[in-house]
Amino acid sequence: MSDCHFYEPRRGHGLPHDPFKAIIAPRPIGWVSSQSEQGVRNLAPYSFFNAFCAAPPIIGFASAGWKDSVANIEASGEFCWNLATRRLGEAMNHSSAGVAASVDEFELAGLTPAASRVIKTPRVQETPVAFECRLSQLIRLKSAAGEKLDSWLVLGEVVGVHIDTAMLKDGVYQTAAAEPIMRAGGPATYFTVTDDVRFEMQRPG
Repeated sequence: MSDCHFYEPRRGHGLPHDPFKAIIAPRPIGWVSSQSEQGVRNLAPYSFFNAFCAAPPIIGFASAGWKDSVANIEASGEFCWNLATRRLGEAMNHSSAGVAASVDEFELAGLTPAASRVIKTPRVQETPVAFECRLSQLIRLKSAAGEKLDSWLVLGEVVGVHIDTAMLKDGVYQTAAAEPIMRAGGPATYFTVTDDVRFEMQRPG
């Protein structure tokens, strides 16, 4: 590395836009549906999302602030993850609006709530993939100095999986077929996955 821009995050990055989210990118989107104790449906995308364990399957997302999704999940102990695709991108974006807890974000985004099989929380009918999850851990994040942050990590065990059979070829899930969208850097940048950028690499040994 012949020339390097170095910065300490606590002192600021000195650039027009924070590069952190652009470097850790593209990131899968945690499009999370939950339901309040009063039965109000909530749907919100989280860009800090990923898978953390295979057996049992555990996924998680981080929320900056104690938002409706986190409150609902703490109370109900469950949530659904819905795959955000290129076709559903605009609806996903609409569901990110900051609205009152009384607003049904399925209706706001023009989406259809579909009944889950294992849990009570509805999933997005229009998506080709959805995971039904039960809360396994809810963790308040801390800094290296031990300071409690207003950021919450929600981890859930996947207890039910819905896959549109059009996404399966010879029993193998085709990632690119769904055109999943992922968050990147910048205020409005996303990427998708297509077969023309795929490559194969076998692990050694």
